Amino acid sequence: MIALDDVYKSFGAKRVLRGVTLQVPDGENTVIIGRSGSGKSVTLKLIVGLLEPDAGQVTVDGAVVQHLDREALTELRGRIGFVFQFAALFDSMTVADNIRLGLARRAVPGDEIERRVGESLAVVGLEGSEAKYPAELSGGMRKRVGIARAVALRPRYILYDEPTTGLDPVTSADMNELMVKTRDLGVTGVVVTHDMRSAYAVGDRIAMLHDGAIRQVGTPAELQATDDPVVRQFIEGRPDERTAV
Repeated sequence: MIALDDVYKSFGAKRVLRGVTLQVPDGENTVIIGRSGSGKSVTLKLIVGLLEPDAGQVTVDGAVVQHLDREALTELRGRIGFVFQFAALFDSMTVADNIRLGLARRAVPGDEIERRVGESLAVVGLEGSEAKYPAELSGGMRKRVGIARAVALRPRYILYDEPTTGLDPVTSADMNELMVKTRDLGVTGVVVTHDMRSAYAVGDRIAMLHDGAIRQVGTPAELQATDDPVVRQFIEGRPDERTAV
């Protein structure tokens, strides 16, 4: 299980997280929503040890991430797949080579690498795309390759950073189906998004970040029925009355 306990994080004078406490149950997709700059992506980086909290602690499977040495942190990251907002594929490498790279770095045998490349592309519906280059793919297809690359590593967790950003509604729906399918394969997901349609479609639980802390956590139905005016304003997409002109 992933857990954040009273986590603080600042960048200079800017306080981003101010006591975030959140548990991510195994076998579920936990969605983190919130306004731009609320610390959603920072939270993902804390989970994989790309950032360290100023106070509090982040634990993954009982290990305190910021206390891990380099070897232990590398082992931890081997259990976590990361799907970046813009796929982050290497343009000079084919689809298959983008997927092979992480496997080769982990010394997976050659025959096993080829099997995993094929299996992971089948999961995302891109069989036969092995020889294509990222420039030949649509934005949605590139994001599918990003998920295939994560799935090929056989992770326990996958972190998704704004997976539907820049996609049309149909492609976004396809991406949502993939995130549900991946969860059904036994992978625990943490999904950062501002897309409420996606949050409702993929989330077993939704947590809202506001003013540096978790404002509310609940099922999609519980958030849709909330009486909290701040949460309701966000999920309904209404402008902030304090800044409206």
